[in-house]
Amino acid sequence: MEAKQQSKYTLEGAGKGELSNHPLSHYLWFLIPSLIGVLLFLVPIPFKGKITIGVGIMAESIQASLESVLPGLMTAVLIISAIIPIFTKLFEPKSIMLRPFLKQLFYVNWFWVATRMLGALFAVMTLYKFGPEFVISDVSGGTMLYALVPVLAAWFLFAGLLMPLLLEFGLMDFIGTSLQRVMRPLFKLPGRSSIDALASWMGAGTVGVLITTKQYEEGYYTKREAAVIATNFSINSIAFSLVVISFIGLEDMFIPFYSTVVVAGLIAAVVCPRIPPLSRKEDTYYEVTGKQISEDVPEGVSNYRWGLEKALEKASHVKSVKQVAQQGVHTVLDIYFALIPLVMALGTIALIIAEFTPFFTYLAMPIVPVLQWMQIPEAAAAAPAMLVGFADMFLPAVIGTGIESELTRFVIAAVSLTQLIYMSEIGILLVKSKIPISVLELAIIFIQRTIITLPIIVVMAHFFF
Repeated sequence: MEAKQQSKYTLEGAGKGELSNHPLSHYLWFLIPSLIGVLLFLVPIPFKGKITIGVGIMAESIQASLESVLPGLMTAVLIISAIIPIFTKLFEPKSIMLRPFLKQLFYVNWFWVATRMLGALFAVMTLYKFGPEFVISDVSGGTMLYALVPVLAAWFLFAGLLMPLLLEFGLMDFIGTSLQRVMRPLFKLPGRSSIDALASWMGAGTVGVLITTKQYEEGYYTKREAAVIATNFSINSIAFSLVVISFIGLEDMFIPFYSTVVVAGLIAAVVCPRIPPLSRKEDTYYEVTGKQISEDVPEGVSNYRWGLEKALEKASHVKSVKQVAQQGVHTVLDIYFALIPLVMALGTIALIIAEFTPFFTYLAMPIVPVLQWMQIPEAAAAAPAMLVGFADMFLPAVIGTGIESELTRFVIAAVSLTQLIYMSEIGILLVKSKIPISVLELAIIFIQRTIITLPIIVVMAHFFF
């Protein structure tokens, strides 16, 4: 009832083709930050002989200037990320327990405390060169601490701080509402979900999963819709794509690379919701809250006009720059103290398994003839990279750096971005959430997405190379 009353109120003159009487400040709050966000995140910019985006220029500049000290700084962050949760669990200080964000960040269960401790231990061992060689080697802990963690730290510093420009001032509401008629027939999702989907694609995958989880728990998505969004729209952002393509040494191929990722990702997002296990998920809402969604467009009003109305309404809720900046800071802190320790711990373990055991080689043996049939050079070396992404999205790119063929590296990087289900971030968040999806189901969806996207990516790669 409340949603219907709001619709009636906000489009009082909609039947006459008129928008609500918004003041100029609402238009400015919507247009200016959103335009800046588009320029920073979505507009390709030539930089030092390659194509990147504004956020990429910032990240690469700070990474270059702090190259010698970033591993040490991030090791300190990892140590703090482990020590504060131990102190919080033991003593429950009011300074943390009475602040929701700090409590969520540091009052975690002992499993996550142990994971952060392991990440910190691996970083300290690698930085000071002590302990087993398989941990501190250049192809395991060394790769994580000196190659991957600095890239993540630099990129997510600016992406986290500036992402609210895309999300908080109405741009996502405008684009999402305008795409209502696309989402239902293509992806079997309500129009409202296009906002979350685009937020996930433009932002960090973890942010997208958190948004989806919250929407599900508040009664805006069914079990099936939440599972579909979380497993099909949780990454593919420009920022992530640039990190991966830069890491694998093909930054000059960014535009064809990102185009390939988008095409393959869209096709997988159309197919996966229509086959088990996602197709068998119940279309029922979270029992605690029940159905809360109501997004009908008023009669006689276009989706575009309603999208603009919702964007202006969203912008009107932004009271100050400080409020938005605080959200950006919270995102960065969450990434630094919760996500990067997890990546360091699980990534190092996965690299140890990948580099010092034949596990992924044996597991990937059936894939080798398939890749050879697809005329992928160095198929035996590439095959493990097709599976190791289930542990962490960046590991295929790490393995791919040792492959000479640019075509093969292109395929590995693109597949790693379209697989989407990687346990170090997305998988862990989903298993921890109230969305009913199991580790086995995530593994099945990972394999499905690999089977669907690999042929598409290979065909496009042969075209570009």
